[in-house]
Amino acid sequence: MNLSIEKLHSDAYRLLQDMIGIPSLSRDEDAVATFLENQVKEWGFSPFRQGNNLWLKNRNWQDGKPVVLFNSHIDTVKPANGWTNDPFTPVVQNGKLTGLGSNDAGASVVAQLAAFRYFDKLSELPFNLIWSATAEEEISGTNGVASILEGLGPIDLGLVGEPTGMNLAIAEKGLLVIDAEAVGKTGHAARNEGVNAIYKALDDIQHLLDFKFPEESPVLGPVKTTVTQIEAGHQHNVVPDSCKFVIDVRTNECYSNEEVFDMLSGLLESNLKARSYRLNSSGIPLDHPLVKRGVELGLETYGSPTTSDQAVIPYTTVKVGPGDSARSHTPDEYILEEEIRNGIDIYIRLLEDLKLM
Repeated sequence: MNLSIEKLHSDAYRLLQDMIGIPSLSRDEDAVATFLENQVKEWGFSPFRQGNNLWLKNRNWQDGKPVVLFNSHIDTVKPANGWTNDPFTPVVQNGKLTGLGSNDAGASVVAQLAAFRYFDKLSELPFNLIWSATAEEEISGTNGVASILEGLGPIDLGLVGEPTGMNLAIAEKGLLVIDAEAVGKTGHAARNEGVNAIYKALDDIQHLLDFKFPEESPVLGPVKTTVTQIEAGHQHNVVPDSCKFVIDVRTNECYSNEEVFDMLSGLLESNLKARSYRLNSSGIPLDHPLVKRGVELGLETYGSPTTSDQAVIPYTTVKVGPGDSARSHTPDEYILEEEIRNGIDIYIRLLEDLKLM
């Protein structure tokens, strides 16, 4: 079958519309994974499937060559309030496709698949190529791309599809979520009794506001701490003996998540517990051949404040994909047809003549 660039564009745009019509909230991606599995089989591929994760390897695979991975995610967040139309009904108007997951990250899924199909038809490649569409990215779940790393095998370069405007996110911040509890002593609110845990928590929160981590990244900036949840008290007339709060920490490459936790434990009086240390900062060297190729194509490089599947792929990766991160998780999320076309073209141009050996 003759796969023209125009056909790749049109197939990708149609495929994304079909995907939007299949709800695929995190942990509930089975239907869309099955849909994609059936589609790639129709195109002549023999996909691998584990849970709600799907991947392909190019048919002219040759052991010993470097391996390049296309990866993006098929899960979405729950639709926010304020959608004009049904978020699971694709709406096409004047080259604009509206629907949940269109921008984050369905456009990357279909654009990467189109680029994979382009390279797969070539008889000779300087690298092996994998396309993967994976689950649970939005919740940093354990049944997503991290669960299939053994099946994928060693990777020399990963392109993680997220809405970056097809610019290169050469680094991204890690994520550390900390559950904190300030402990006081109960007492009657009308008398000078007890130790108010809320006040103790406020002291620690003020310490967080005043504290700056010494090492600042030239790409990602400083480590950022934000208190995002707080809970205390059961009755209006009782001094609370416990105040729980959550700290969202975005780490740079200057510190491991464990180091950041240890520093905060020494700073705060509250009891701290990390939910996980696994989502560390990640990135790619500026002198990597793919980054140089991107700069030659006029793409910008930047550090991303958001966390993606880069954090759990233990290989050299770059985050790049069609769309705009500001549209993600918002009502009436959309992608432009031209952005998908441009994404496919840039993915192809980034890998054309790429030499990794």
